[in-house]
Parts: sequence; structure tokens; C-alpha cells
Amino acid sequence: METHIGSVDGAAAAADNGAVGCPASAVGCPMTSARPAPVSAGEASLGRHLARRLVQVGVSDVFAVPGDFNLTLLDHLIAEPGLRLVGCCNELNAGYAADGYARARGVGACAVTFTVGGLSVLNAIAGAYSENLPVICIAGGPNSNDYGTNRILHHTIGLPDFSQELRCFQTVTCHQAVVTNLEDAHEQIDTAIATALRESKPVYLSISCNLPGLPHPTFSRDPVPFFLAPRLSNKMGLEAAVEATVEFLNKAVKPVLVGGPKLRVAKAGKAFVDLVDASGYAYAVMPSAKGLVPETHPHFIGTYWGAVSTAFCAEIVESADAYLFAGPIFNDYSSVGYSFLLKKDKAIIVQPERVIVGNGPAFGCVMMKEFLSELAKRVNKNTTAYENYKRIFVPEGQPLESEPNEPLRVNVLFKHVQKMLNSDSAVIAETGDSWFNCQKLKLPEGCGYEFQMQYGSIGWSVGALLGYAQGAKDKRVIACIGDGSFQVTAQDVSTMIRCAQNSIIFLINNGGYTIEVEIHDGPYNVIKNWNYTGLVDAIHNGEGKCWTSKVKCEEELTEAIGMALGEKDCLCFIEVIAHKDDTSKELLEWGSRVSAANSRPPNPQ
Repeated sequence: METHIGSVDGAAAAADNGAVGCPASAVGCPMTSARPAPVSAGEASLGRHLARRLVQVGVSDVFAVPGDFNLTLLDHLIAEPGLRLVGCCNELNAGYAADGYARARGVGACAVTFTVGGLSVLNAIAGAYSENLPVICIAGGPNSNDYGTNRILHHTIGLPDFSQELRCFQTVTCHQAVVTNLEDAHEQIDTAIATALRESKPVYLSISCNLPGLPHPTFSRDPVPFFLAPRLSNKMGLEAAVEATVEFLNKAVKPVLVGGPKLRVAKAGKAFVDLVDASGYAYAVMPSAKGLVPETHPHFIGTYWGAVSTAFCAEIVESADAYLFAGPIFNDYSSVGYSFLLKKDKAIIVQPERVIVGNGPAFGCVMMKEFLSELAKRVNKNTTAYENYKRIFVPEGQPLESEPNEPLRVNVLFKHVQKMLNSDSAVIAETGDSWFNCQKLKLPEGCGYEFQMQYGSIGWSVGALLGYAQGAKDKRVIACIGDGSFQVTAQDVSTMIRCAQNSIIFLINNGGYTIEVEIHDGPYNVIKNWNYTGLVDAIHNGEGKCWTSKVKCEEELTEAIGMALGEKDCLCFIEVIAHKDDTSKELLEWGSRVSAANSRPPNPQ
């Protein structure tokens, strides 16, 4: 029996092969739903049912930390063909890894123990929620017989109420299920997974520790074909939205397009590019949408990020008489402290299920992908904004040439990172100055790019790198991580080595929390310096393949990059020594504006 589990409004290529959750810009999707192996009577248990469901939706790796409440469940996950258990050093990194894996594969999963594990992974799940990523968080729960009793269990805060973990997850997941009996376990599991895919948000699934090995008739046959029907637009609403937008855009002199991060959840990357082709408009991306649409298109003008935009991009966007934003998130960070020079009456805001034209009207139940596709058929071609951009554009200069053995500058580092990128690469940028330096990288066709802008949790990139590299084995991932962030989550470099990953990590050692220095400086932004290469060598401990280097000048950097590119099956860790005040000009500008926004006095009462 063929079983398909499809994501809502999946890309065309995904719909053809049952694929789930493809990245918005993907031509095809590396993940397809799998035909389940025949289920024998001995395998008809709750644990194996959950494991099969994970494999069916495209999860090949579950990131886990064992604890006594989830040990039996982990046995059943391990026993499932096609499912690998990746043991992490802590729950926070397991959650970050599931986040990174979901970015690469469309869905991710982690498994932790009751409360002590659940509350540890909570921060990572909150980040996945903010970034619209379907992550299935599985927690081993208490024995089903203990619910409703007055017993006090370990791993709790000492009260006979076992709902603390559940209540914490209710605010950062779109669905929660606590499985304490076999009768409806199959329905609870299927509903949770389906909801994660449909909403593109994390879900919480607690499994009582005495249930995973128990059989039940609902688990004994091949799963019923399970398909998530795509959401469809209200046809009248779609027609009205397209008609109003066409009228708005066709009367504009120099309209532009801007892609936002919700292109991913709407799976509308291709539809967005089709609209660019049909309209001839110049187009940009918001910083958190970098990598979701190609940067090699001739009408691409860069990143629109207000005062810290790519050169000449903000001037074209903000001077336009009409701008269509597809899937934007306008927050204090993306708007550079609310300093955008945009006017609501010139804007068309297209969200995954809603379109707002100027100051109104607004159209609900209109799917972004359908809307952009229909708009492309009817909008007039207008290349005025792009022609204006070409007239004013001046190519960016190159960093000053380094003197022999001159201390390495960060802009020189990123000049070399740029040369490393190709279609088989992916970039992960940690919260901090790497946000700004990596935004300036020009991504070749097919090059991946990820960072966590909405939540901005320092340390995210280490776990996310582990998960992304595990999910995108066709890519060599280059991660740019600051020293302060690395100190939060460094342990799971160990797991990367165990998994034989070949990522290249640039650890930028400048002695502190640089992004926070530029927002508000103080002695708390200075950190204890570590011997980072020595730490990674100690973690390596001669087991697996790992290579480290510490560089202080361009000559050493060039040599280290050459060696890293030659070591194609080895984790490479390059510690870059940089001056504490060596920051991008964009961070200086952004930091001062965010600081001003943070320090606004209270409104008069």
C-alpha cells in the first residue's frame, strides 16, 4: 500500500512525489514520504508506530538525550529501519538540531525526558515556533498509572501535578498531546504530526514511559493512507485580491517586489520568482528571507534592511510608488529600530493566507502561492525600478590589501568565505556580527543560507549546524560563529564528529558579545577567552575526523582554507583571531538604531 504524507500547499515538485515541507526555493525536494515496511505482530507497538510515522513524513534522524522516562521509547526508535538516533550532549542543542534539520528537510524531531529534559529543550522549541518550523518534540512521560494519583515523582518540582511541562509547551507549540493509553494513541500521534506539517510550527508529544513496547490492534496493519490536503483559496476572494492588486500595481510608475521569510511556510519561492519574471520588477529580500529565492536572477538588487541594506537597494525600494512584500515580518530588528521609510498606502502585504492592498481592502483565505501565480498572469511588465537601479549602481569596493602578517580583519575573512561558496555549499550565520557580514555574501545558485533572526538566540548555530548538516548531506556547510555564542553550546561539536560531518566552522574570536556592545556596552559583554582550537582538539580526542587551525593573518587564513577544502570528509574548525572593535559598518548603524528604540522613555500617562 502506497502511503503519502504531503505538506500543505507543497511545491509542485513535492506534490508529484509526496514530498513534505520543501524549502521555498527548492527545485525538487530531497525528502519524500517512504513506503512503510510490513508490520509484524511483534512490531505492532506504540513506539514502532511513532517511529514509522516519523520515517513516513521524511524524518531520518531524531536528535535525543536519554533519560529514564524515554529509554524504552528510544529502543523502539532505534529499531525502526531508516531512522537514526543522534545522541546530543544536551537538550537545548537537540532542539536546535531539530530546528536546523527542519530547515534542510522540511520537518525535524527531537526526543527528551520528562520535565528536566522538556524544560531544557523549551528555548529551542520557542525559536522554531518563531521561525515557523515544523519540529516534533517528543517527551517521555510518567507511567500512565501515576496520572491522577497523589504521588510525587522525580524530575518534577516536587508537586503531584504533572502538567507543568505541558503548560510550558502550550505557549510555544501549535498542538500538544499527552498519550497515557493505547486506545487513541494512534489518533493522538497522527493528529500531532499532521498539525505540525499543516501549521508549520512545533508540536509537543508526551508518551507515558510504560506504553512504547505495548501492542495494540490499531498498530498491527499498514497505516491508513494519510494525506494532508493543500489549503485552497476562496476563489472569489482570490479573484478580488488579484484584481485589486493588478489595478494598484499597473498604475504605479516604478513598483518593486520584496521577499520575506514567510515565503518558506507558504512554499511560494518559485511563484515569487515567476512573478519577477512576468513583471520585470526589481526585487529584493528581507534579511531573514536570504536564501529562499535566487540571488543570481538579473533583477535581484540585494537585501532590503532599511538603513543597513545592500548598497542602493533601500533607495530603490523606499523611493518606489508601490512595493509588494511577500511574507514579511516587520519587527524592531528587521526594521532597524522601526526606522523603515515605508508608507502603508504604497504597500501590498501578502501573508501566507491574507492580502492587504494599501490602507485597504484586505482579503482573507487567499493563499500566497496561488495569489502570486495568478498575479504573474495579469500584471503589466514594468522594468522602470530595475533600470533606475542600474543607472545608480556602483560596484562595491574590495577590502584593503593586507600588509604581510598584518592582523586579520573580519572583512578580509569574508572576502575569502565568498570565494568558498558554490552550489554545493550552505551558510549558517550565528546571531551577532555574522548576521551582517553573511548578508553581504552573494549566494551562487543552489547555495543554502540559514540564520535565526526573529528569535535571535545566541548559541543557536552550533546545534542548528549539527541538524542542518545531518539533513543536507549533499551540502558542505560553512558556519560563522562568534566566540560568545560558541561558549553557550560548544559541546555538540562532539556530536558532529561522531556523525562524521564535514562542515567548516569559522570561530570568530574577538573577546566578547560584539552585537551587544554596539547596542549597549558594559563589562558584562567581555567574556573569558578560551583556547578554542585546544577545546575542539580535546573534544576530538583522536576519535573520528576533525582538524583545527588558529589563524591571525591573511596568509595563515589562506593556508587554513586551502587545507579545509582539501579535507572533504573531515570536520574543520578554524579559529580566527580578530580585534574586539573590528565590526561591520552595518552593525554599528543597526546597533545605534536598535539602542535608540530600546531606550525610548515611557509614554506620558
